[in-house]
Amino acid sequence: MIGMDSAGEEDCPFAFNFDEKTFKVGDSVSYRVTNMDDFPFVGTLLEVHEDYVIISADENDPTSRMKGTRESRPIVDESEI
Repeated sequence: MIGMDSAGEEDCPFAFNFDEKTFKVGDSVSYRVTNMDDFPFVGTLLEVHEDYVIISADENDPTSRMKGTRESRPIVDESEI
């Protein structure tokens, strides 16, 4: 994502995979939470299944595990947070 700052001069420091067909463990994804008005969060895929993914908001915290939908920007239910 180029030009993430207000002046459009800096690149986003993250490289996201937005293609749910190619998701693999370790990919960085932009995910949304149901009650957060489409606000983007950054997570790392821990598991990839046919119809859902397991995302970590902090890959150094083994308790950080959230189930999300398998789509280009996964949706995580607020109850998973």
